[in-house]
Amino acid sequence: MKKKLTWRELVLVASLIFGMFFGAGNLIFLVQLGQLSGGHWVLATIGFLVTGTVVPFLAMLAVSVTRSRSVYDVATTVGHWFGLAFLVAIHLTIGPFFGTPRTAATAFSMGIAPFIAPKYQSLGMLIFLALFFGLAYFLTVKETGLMKWVGKYLNPVFMILLITVLLMALFMPMGNTSQAVSSAYQSHATFQGLLDGYNTMDGIALLAVAVSVVYAVRGLGFRDQQVSSVLAKAGLLSIVAEAILYTALVLLGVSSLGQFKVAANGGDAFAQIIAHYAGNFGTALTGVVVTLAVFTTAMGLFVSFAQDLHLAFPKVSYLWFLRIIALGSFVTANAGLTNIVAWSVVPVLMLLYPFALVLILLSLTGKFFDKSPLVYRSVVGFVAMPAFLDALAASPFMSSHTAQQLIGAYHQVVPLSSLGFGWVVPALLGAVMGEVLLGASRVAQRQNQIIEGD
Repeated sequence: MKKKLTWRELVLVASLIFGMFFGAGNLIFLVQLGQLSGGHWVLATIGFLVTGTVVPFLAMLAVSVTRSRSVYDVATTVGHWFGLAFLVAIHLTIGPFFGTPRTAATAFSMGIAPFIAPKYQSLGMLIFLALFFGLAYFLTVKETGLMKWVGKYLNPVFMILLITVLLMALFMPMGNTSQAVSSAYQSHATFQGLLDGYNTMDGIALLAVAVSVVYAVRGLGFRDQQVSSVLAKAGLLSIVAEAILYTALVLLGVSSLGQFKVAANGGDAFAQIIAHYAGNFGTALTGVVVTLAVFTTAMGLFVSFAQDLHLAFPKVSYLWFLRIIALGSFVTANAGLTNIVAWSVVPVLMLLYPFALVLILLSLTGKFFDKSPLVYRSVVGFVAMPAFLDALAASPFMSSHTAQQLIGAYHQVVPLSSLGFGWVVPALLGAVMGEVLLGASRVAQRQNQIIEGD
């Protein structure tokens, strides 16, 4: 018998999705976006919402429509090797290399470090990270525990604390929205907002962790054919809530310029804002809010990493992959938040996002070309070079004269490349080429059938 989705279940699944993706990264990037965009905050926010909310929602729909068990299923139409490579690359990025270490490093930097003397910072960070990742490991050993801890307890507590801060800012604003605009947002605020949306990693993360939501929905008693519908409805509710909250955080950052200068990063800016409203208690409150935010995200990433890689490499157990991400995240996080952000955020995401975006769009439009591997391979092939060049342009290797010449020529030849979107036109060309190849293949098949019939 087909089960009916209740409002309580819808809100519970939406809360799970929201708790996985709204972490401290979203928090600090949005406040910083507000400070940097200033008076151009509307255009910058529109751009951010496209890659920060619309793309994650489309990723959720792509997983739902294709009934994928993991990101491998989304990418494998290109080829088995590409599916495995893309799966591993995404999970290493949002997992032990960058994503999960950033969660704990952010929590320590904003919530714990201010209470520890400089000479004990390293020891304090070591102990905090061990506790953080140890607890995340313990709570995710049993896959079925995710809904209980994230959707039912941790996320609501975090939201109450954050909404309290936003309401205080609404009724007691620090300044107006007519603030100075930084250079990056002067002429192309919307495009810069689009790139800023990459930094949340939500687009690629949602491709990866959707399998965890699928398990949770099945645990509520829904059949496989109902899972897609439940995910679409809950995902839409979650994304709408995120869009509203994102806009409020941007406005919080903009208005803060009435009291403060632009901070070095969003974490410092958020700490200043809370201290402004809550005084000496503000620092402690920041630690609670941020730790809750990043911990829910870390749990979701732990589970998705272990589940997806266990599906791809079944000889290695879920528990062993969980141990790998816990230990790997602990080691990487000891490098510190500043180093993690400097080396990971822009170059790696500029490389992965073009592939993720075209795979999402191909999954959603697959019925128009029968999900032909020819179209998939053509689009991905055309996107590969600009994706690598965009990553190079954002990397430390740009100090090389050779790299500067190469990227200079690339920006002159390929439309939108100077804005970080050099992959768009090649992707369209790849789609056209794929359709041509598909048409030619169908003609050849018909001719062969006629010949065999004769």
